Amino acid sequence: MSLHTDCYQQLRNELAEKPCRLNWSMQHHLIGMIFPKVVFMAQGKRDRLSAEQRADMWRRWKAVESLHEIGRAFGKGHGSIRFLLTQRGGIAPAARRRSPRTLTLAEREDISRGIASGSSIREIAKGLQRASSTVSREVARHGGRPLYRANEADSQAWESALRPKRCLLANRVNLRTIVASKLILNWSPEQISGWLKERYPNNESMRVSHETIYRSLFIQARGVLKKELIQHLRSKRLIRRSLHSRADGQSRGQIVDAISIRERPAEIEDRAIPGHWEGDLLAGSRNSHIATRVERHSRFTMLVKVPSKDTATVVAAFSRHVRKLPASLRRSLTWDRGLEMAKHKSFTVATNVQVFFFDPQSPWQRGTNENTNGLLRQYFPKKTDLSGYSQSDLDKVALQLNQRPRKTLGFETPASKLQASVASIH
Repeated sequence: MSLHTDCYQQLRNELAEKPCRLNWSMQHHLIGMIFPKVVFMAQGKRDRLSAEQRADMWRRWKAVESLHEIGRAFGKGHGSIRFLLTQRGGIAPAARRRSPRTLTLAEREDISRGIASGSSIREIAKGLQRASSTVSREVARHGGRPLYRANEADSQAWESALRPKRCLLANRVNLRTIVASKLILNWSPEQISGWLKERYPNNESMRVSHETIYRSLFIQARGVLKKELIQHLRSKRLIRRSLHSRADGQSRGQIVDAISIRERPAEIEDRAIPGHWEGDLLAGSRNSHIATRVERHSRFTMLVKVPSKDTATVVAAFSRHVRKLPASLRRSLTWDRGLEMAKHKSFTVATNVQVFFFDPQSPWQRGTNENTNGLLRQYFPKKTDLSGYSQSDLDKVALQLNQRPRKTLGFETPASKLQASVASIH
């Protein structure tokens, strides 16, 4: 039986057992008034998390755990977790820290013992190496000598230290008005922040970071930007979580010992010599992927079937295919910032091919691969389940693509271009 039915029936029985002059309609009215409070109190108690649990909840949220996973960890429904996260728009509160200048619990206990022993304020302050005025104010603030208790004083001091200051946009009305007007025009917070720097180069009061704008939107307790403005953001989400978050605290783009594209030799940039490749994953539905590799000089394309996108699987599959190429076509590989090539050192050891990485969020740096992926969508439209294609199927698609004339090659085919280049080297 539900909580609603249990409480309702219990109140009805109690009223029925006790003789009174109230008719049933009046009793029903009383139950209607009392019952919502009962349910509210029960739900509030059910969904309450301790401060320690809340800190762990935010840690799990930052580690990209799902609402269901977080809920299971605390024995709560995912809806309860979502409610708690939505209160702050998915943005974790800053961790509170004690100022080194404030009295510690141990010092307050020394004050309490000094009072109990009859020591003067000056004597207690001298023992703590604190100013006597500091100790005097501490004692007076928490009930004076007769009522001073160390634990109570420490708890009260911790609570009274909560002095939330108004955020930047709350203090600067003109700036807030401009930000809101640009959001209505569907500008992103980053675009607004960058535009303000250009528009008001000498006015520091007209500067605001994109992160401050996001916080003012998602943390409605600030009361600065209206919640309706969230609908003008591209994602329209009510809870914010960085797509780059990971449990290890690193962003998605941080690959250990990654060599930037900026360090590539000049021969790679001018496409003069074959054997330099660009690689990426082509995504399909149901978490399926195809690994693509395009030779920069000839635009020759190779497709590799990968059962999953984890780095061990992708590196192993790529290594097997690259080792089949002649040495003259195994010079370098430039990859997107995806973690599927996190084990690039293993790939280099297995193939003797140096791996470089594009800059984060810089698709213009990998134009060759982006253009090829666009051509491949003719064969593998978006939302296609790619897991059903065999390596033989992929080879047939690659062959067809490599035998199509390309405008950028003077309408020569990638296959003939690569063949001529290899022949000239030998």
